[in-house]
Amino acid sequence: MAIAVVGALLALGDQHTPLRGPLPLFFLLAAPATAIGAALRGLDPLARAVVSVAGALAVDLLVAQGMLAVHRWSVRGGVVAVSVLSSLVLLLVLVRHRRGRTARRRA
Repeated sequence: MAIAVVGALLALGDQHTPLRGPLPLFFLLAAPATAIGAALRGLDPLARAVVSVAGALAVDLLVAQGMLAVHRWSVRGGVVAVSVLSSLVLLLVLVRHRRGRTARRRA
């Protein structure tokens, strides 16, 4: 995850390094895949990995398509949009997990 964070920082900052190409791409794949994988706790590990990567690609493509449709495409905007969507999914997973834990304690 640290590599993905470095990739996001390189994309958001104006750093000129050879790693500026591959690391943000890794972030764009890893952030939504991690969020989707956290939401799919019930699947076996292989199915979870396949579905998370496919979902991450779908999120990236939908963000790019949406940004192109409104003529607001930028690398920084794409990284921010993907990180916001991934954070929202992780937040929803945490809320659902906490709510489930509270309901189990009441029963």
